[in-house]
Amino acid sequence: MPLILPRIRALCFDVDGTLSDTDDHLVAQLAALLDAVPGISGRRGERMARQAVMALETPVHGAYTLLDRLGLDVPVSRLRTRLKAMKKRQADPAHTRNPEAIDEVPHEMVAGVQEMLRKLAAHYPMCTISTGTAERVDRFLRKYEVRELFKEVIGAQTTRRMKPHPEPLFFAAKAMQVAPAECLMIGDTTIDIRTGVAAGAQTVGVLCGFGTEAELRRTGADLILRTTSDLLAVLLPQEDPLGKTASPEPKDG
Repeated sequence: MPLILPRIRALCFDVDGTLSDTDDHLVAQLAALLDAVPGISGRRGERMARQAVMALETPVHGAYTLLDRLGLDVPVSRLRTRLKAMKKRQADPAHTRNPEAIDEVPHEMVAGVQEMLRKLAAHYPMCTISTGTAERVDRFLRKYEVRELFKEVIGAQTTRRMKPHPEPLFFAAKAMQVAPAECLMIGDTTIDIRTGVAAGAQTVGVLCGFGTEAELRRTGADLILRTTSDLLAVLLPQEDPLGKTASPEPKDG
């Protein structure tokens, strides 16, 4: 069903694959490794790398879902944080100028998102909801000078449960002083769509990240967009009079 625009009073954004080009970065890393394999370099290597990254999306997010159902998502997240801290403490300063940045990945922002966020922020309160650490997301947003546009940066340890449980979205709604049903959840995976549906929010799936159109539709996305910046033409068409960022909703088949 289409979005009910008058009902939308606040925006919740996933980060990896939605605001940041995480999938392209992973593809580039894997393609660089494949480049050393005879007969798999160049375009063939990049194609194989993209297929591998996309194929991993479903089982990885399935694992998050299982951890959530078993009540193990928070303990596992804390373990990951401790392991990263240990890795930083063991780092040899002679081999890195900034030990604190060892686990950081220099993702790019999805094209058009920076301008879109600035325009949307003048009309809607916004939060980010990620299964990563809030600190990493905070640094990413500050790098692109948009951190001040968000009321809260919600990470894996911000709430007791994480996506696909609706608790992070409930937390965001409270911070933005709106009802969960008045939020719009924007993300690239079924985890994001399930989070929004569970909270009673409307949802938008974007195809610039890890998810496919078919699975996002199956999970209940109210709208599918080719890329995140297309949201500007949906919510604020007056800000995009030439339709530069607008993409028609893809059709099945």
